Order: sequence, then structure tokens, then C-alpha cells
Amino acid sequence: MKAYLRMVVFAALPPLAIGFFGLGIGYFVFGGSTFFRFPRENNENINHAMGLWGIFMPGFMQFIAGTYIFLGLTIFPAFRSTPILYMAGLAFTSYGVHWFALGYNKYKGADTTVDGFMAVGFLWISIIGAVVFGLGHDIPVTILFILLALVYINDIPASLFHSPVWERGKALFQLITGTWLMYLTFAATLNFALGYHLFL
Repeated sequence: MKAYLRMVVFAALPPLAIGFFGLGIGYFVFGGSTFFRFPRENNENINHAMGLWGIFMPGFMQFIAGTYIFLGLTIFPAFRSTPILYMAGLAFTSYGVHWFALGYNKYKGADTTVDGFMAVGFLWISIIGAVVFGLGHDIPVTILFILLALVYINDIPASLFHSPVWERGKALFQLITGTWLMYLTFAATLNFALGYHLFL
């Protein structure tokens, strides 16, 4: 029964890979530039480039995925046969809107101190997601939410205290999470397009 429900979900939800891929690109761009300290200069042109990537990849692509899931849960009975999708819709939509703000702030070169308070709320969503998908026995997505929680645990002191150590820790977990998201994108795409049964 679990395998059947999983097949129904992935047959009905091709945008899942869009959300995974968008967030992964955001983490590679933001995490990579901080962790590798390249490009080093924090000038207006770099802020504009990073901000646009943040708005359009993790922001817009996750928002599309989350909106699609909530519309599916509202309109189509088949979606409601897998209520765990509610958590996926909440996460994609929330993280998408949050990346609109992160990307815009980066574009404008705004102060990031208040991001520490934002990270508290997103730490809670990450914990809730890990609990929901963990109890639902969906290990790959549980791993994703645990990694997201680690990003926000580091983000709280990194943003509030502008700590280079915590900032680098956040960047490291962004890169690890981005790599895991690329695998989820790969698995979701092959499972849907070619009927594979990869770990997802």
C-alpha cells in the first residue's frame, strides 16, 4: 500500500523536482560563496547577482511546487489520500516566500541581523518536517529536513551576532543540503520520467 501511495504521489506531483532543484541552487550559490570565500568582495554587483539567484531559483521554484501541492490537496481527492503532502506544501510554500525575502535583501545589501529571528521560525518548520516525514517512514525527506534544521541552527547565531564561525558552519550545511537536494532532484526525475524506483 505504501508503494502504491508513493507511486500516486509522484505520478501526480512532477513539480517536486522543481522545488528540490531550486532550493539546491540557492544553497550552492549562497553557501558556496560564503564557505569558499569566493568571490571575496561584497560589492553591489555581487549582491545583485546573488539576490536574483535567490529570488528566482529557491524562491520562485519552491513557491510553484508548494502552490501546486496545496491546489492539489484542495481540488483532487487523490492528493488527499496522502495527507503527508500537507507538510510538503507548507514547507515548499514557506521556504519559497522566505527565499523571496532573502534574495531581495541580498539584492539591496540589507542588514541580515533580523534573519536570526526568522531562522527560529524556520528551525521549527524543519523540526516539524523531520517529525512528520520520519513518522511517515520517508527517510530521504526526513534527512532533508534534518539538514535544513542544521542550516537554521547555525543561521541563528550567524545572523544575530555576525559570527564568521557560525556563518561558515551555516554555509557548510547549505552545501551538504544542496548536494542532497541534487540527489533528490535526480531520483524524483528518474522515478517519474523513466519509472525507476530510486531511494526517495
